Amino acid sequence: MSSRIRKARVNDVQAIYDLLKHMAAQGLLLPRSLSNLYEAVQSFFVAEDDEGKVIGVAALQVAWETLAEVRSLAVLPESGSRGLGRRLTMAVEDEARKLGITRMFSLTYVPGFFEKMGYTIVPLESLPQKIWAVCFQCVHYPDCKETAMVKDLD
Repeated sequence: MSSRIRKARVNDVQAIYDLLKHMAAQGLLLPRSLSNLYEAVQSFFVAEDDEGKVIGVAALQVAWETLAEVRSLAVLPESGSRGLGRRLTMAVEDEARKLGITRMFSLTYVPGFFEKMGYTIVPLESLPQKIWAVCFQCVHYPDCKETAMVKDLD
């Protein structure tokens, strides 16, 4: 079965929400509200199968002048091991480069994936833009269990 990566559209939001909700219930990422997803739909990429079903998602969130985050990366379990996570991450990174971003980061429960993508572990405190913009408001702050990782784009 083939798949393609494309920018998300408004009619994808419910599928994005359902996928993120499913993964959040498994403790693999933090949930996002439906209203937040509609507000941020332009920052999302989706992977879709031959029938047009959304089987993976990832978002780009600009944090500061040259810093952005790979956010809400998720692939349906039955669609795993096909390189979709890698392709979605690369789509986000390519979009970041077009915007002039030179450094990416991710907060993740799956650091091994991001290590394979060239990210390295850093202290969360090295990302003050993220802490004050988002983390500070999170119910898990300051007891965050996510691993902070960064990658310099070339």
